[in-house]
Amino acid sequence: MGDQSTGRISGAGGRRDRPPTKGRRPLRIAAWSIAAALLVGGITSGYVYFKIDGNLEGVDINAKLGENRPENIDNGSMDILVLGSDSRSGDNAKYGGAEGGARSDTAMIVHLYEGHQKASVVSIPRDTLVERPECTDSDGKTVRGQQRAMFNTAYETGGPACAVKTVELFSGIRMDHYLEVDFTGFKKLIDELGGVKITTTKPIKDDDSHLDLEPGTHVLDGEQSLGLVRTRKSVGDGSDLGRIQLQQAFMKAFIQRAKDVGALSNPKKMLDIADTATKAITPDSELDSVTELMSFARSLGSLGAEDVQMVTMPVEYDPVDPNRVIPLKAASQQVWNALRLDQPIPAAALKESAGDKSDAADVVSDTVPVPTDTAPKQHG
Repeated sequence: MGDQSTGRISGAGGRRDRPPTKGRRPLRIAAWSIAAALLVGGITSGYVYFKIDGNLEGVDINAKLGENRPENIDNGSMDILVLGSDSRSGDNAKYGGAEGGARSDTAMIVHLYEGHQKASVVSIPRDTLVERPECTDSDGKTVRGQQRAMFNTAYETGGPACAVKTVELFSGIRMDHYLEVDFTGFKKLIDELGGVKITTTKPIKDDDSHLDLEPGTHVLDGEQSLGLVRTRKSVGDGSDLGRIQLQQAFMKAFIQRAKDVGALSNPKKMLDIADTATKAITPDSELDSVTELMSFARSLGSLGAEDVQMVTMPVEYDPVDPNRVIPLKAASQQVWNALRLDQPIPAAALKESAGDKSDAADVVSDTVPVPTDTAPKQHG
């Protein structure tokens, strides 16, 4: 069981012992809208508590990875690996197109600085070629390590623990928490929030993601939102780097929407959001109860969209295979060193990176969402 006053993983070394004491608004980013719903909804009845609590099923990362991990650095910061997963089956299948097991098509390292008033989010391109360490899969079988493996194969072959182990290997940073968001659950959550308002400066038409938007302002429902964050071929250079730019722009709009919804005084609405949200995520075992999740949310203070820096891990196109990218070693090391020391990411580390350079970010701009409690009509 984690330390419920801080919401941190209680692994060997006991990290991050100085949580903030000010602020009660949870971090409005991706999976943490769950925590917002729980806090604002005010879960008071035993029935509601157990209903929501029963939705949460955690993954014990500490037990699977053991002691051979990066050092716990007690500087008041916190690092969370957030993955968007796609099982390529059931309701998710129509967004994929690839056969095989589940993959982590979206991956972000979220670094909360001491005091939790600022954050940096580092997106990891799924096509990045990295060293994948030897892992143990969910059946207890050993998965051999591999050089030049696509990053998202870590999750595909070894599950959440292998994804965490791979990130810790190339970053040298210990992950305090893990949160996985299912794409289908994400779609339902957007609908419960009442949609997300964005403005497109160019048309977006992508048959693979089933998205067709003209330039202008749109309130995207869950289906359209999922299509947007999956779009790659119709914006920028058509690569995964362009898609990351779209995801980051959408995330800003999502944060604002969740912030506005958090101000609602409709308990039933908030409980519906909490129910949907807790069904959409798989947290680590230190966040797999309502009590732990609420404690974690309270520790995050009043972090808003304007306090979050979003970047892409410094990469370059692989000279052997232009459809893949490889880390820029020196630049990436600057990023990881900055986070390890709880310092801002230096602009110089991103200067030569192929990431964050696509015009895809200019295609979508976040706007203040409409104040509505109902699911949006069809748009675009």
